[in-house]
Amino acid sequence: MKQQTFNQVTGIIFAVIAILHLLRFFLGWEASIAGWVVPTWFSILGLVVAGYLAYSAFKLKN
Repeated sequence: MKQQTFNQVTGIIFAVIAILHLLRFFLGWEASIAGWVVPTWFSILGLVVAGYLAYSAFKLKN
């Protein structure tokens, strides 16, 4: 696989993850791990991290 293709696929995956974090925050979806309910504000952190990784991957694609 070429590096540009890899960066594009990675960017798409992280963009989808960022969108899901955004949806979870605004729609109030509940997430739990082993019985522990994950606070909604974790999604903001996930949005920032995944959004940055998506941005970086798309930037490196060019």
